[in-house]
Amino acid sequence: MKRTFLVTALLTVMASATMAQKTFDVNVINKSKTDRKAVPVVLDLKKYGMDVKSALVQSDGTEIPSQLDDLNGDGIFDELCFITDISKKSELKFSVRLMPDGKPREYKPQVYAEMLMSNKKVKSSNKQNLYISSLTVDNGTNPYWMLHHHGPAFENEMVAYRIYFDHRQTVDIYGKYKKGLELKETQFYPDKAQKAAGFGDDILWVGETLGLGTLRGWNGNAPQMLKDVDQRTLRLVARGPLRTIVEVIDKGWNTMNPGKDKIDMTMRYTLYAGRRDCFVDVKFNKPVPEYQFATGIINVKNSVEMSDNKGLRGCWGTDWPVSEKDSAGHKRETVGLGICIPAANVISELPANKDNYPYVIGNATDELHYNITFVSANETFGFHSADAWFEHLKAWKKELETPIEIK
Repeated sequence: MKRTFLVTALLTVMASATMAQKTFDVNVINKSKTDRKAVPVVLDLKKYGMDVKSALVQSDGTEIPSQLDDLNGDGIFDELCFITDISKKSELKFSVRLMPDGKPREYKPQVYAEMLMSNKKVKSSNKQNLYISSLTVDNGTNPYWMLHHHGPAFENEMVAYRIYFDHRQTVDIYGKYKKGLELKETQFYPDKAQKAAGFGDDILWVGETLGLGTLRGWNGNAPQMLKDVDQRTLRLVARGPLRTIVEVIDKGWNTMNPGKDKIDMTMRYTLYAGRRDCFVDVKFNKPVPEYQFATGIINVKNSVEMSDNKGLRGCWGTDWPVSEKDSAGHKRETVGLGICIPAANVISELPANKDNYPYVIGNATDELHYNITFVSANETFGFHSADAWFEHLKAWKKELETPIEIK
């Protein structure tokens, strides 16, 4: 009797655990006429009605890397993502199992993100050690010099970005020679030995320009930096293994739109493994139909421009990656930049000026979405002419406008 009871109890527990799990198929469909590389597949976990603790994704019975993310910091995973290549005019099927116990499965990191307080006791600029996950400052406090590399830095094996955490909130870039994760070792500032070994470096001087797709206010005449903000918060939302998400929150922002109230803004920068572009998602605390904003890309010195006059704009140019007075130890860098904004959000594409290739943008809802990308001519795996870069940008926009279907 005792043995029968134990067996019955064990079977009951196993059945309950199995019932608590959810297993289903996800179909990924590419209807376009081009092959797609490193396509992110993102599932909203709220629709499955369970507190997911771990997940398993398989393709043809083989486990593939996936990532669970808690987006709002409440301790509950909100999204599951995985990445796939898919041929033109084809469909792939994946098996997904969601489990209410355990912990996220571990995979080799394909991305990396970091944020550090500047430790004045450590003299080396690539051996800083005060790692943090978030920082909030009130109006009047400038955290620019508090933070090593002045804000968060994040990368995949192809590219790296950083965001200045001050009134500029400029997006800056780090170029690579060869594929690989580097920031944990260089911390955005490679030393002489690392440069000799082929590590990348900061490749763009941004100053107070729009850098690469920085969002600013608009006063009707010129972009306006985020100087009047009640409170700023910076947060590393996700750090891999497949994507990084960096969040910047500005509460009580005076956008300098004449006669308009302050607003709250949350910006998320998402970088996936295997892609050189970064997804920029903006959320406001209310619809902003009467507000206007500025974005665009820096006018790199001696650059040539391309535009389709429908939200796609790029440039190719060469300049010092630092101010000329600090150029010792550096070389001029050739870069290609690109931004893609949905045409419906473009209010005006402004002519190039000495600093920027600017746009005025807006939306009737409480959201904005656009993408930014870049290439360094140093890359052994990238593009090495303006013509090749501009052709890539056109194909990139076409891909963004014809996303895969997920069923």
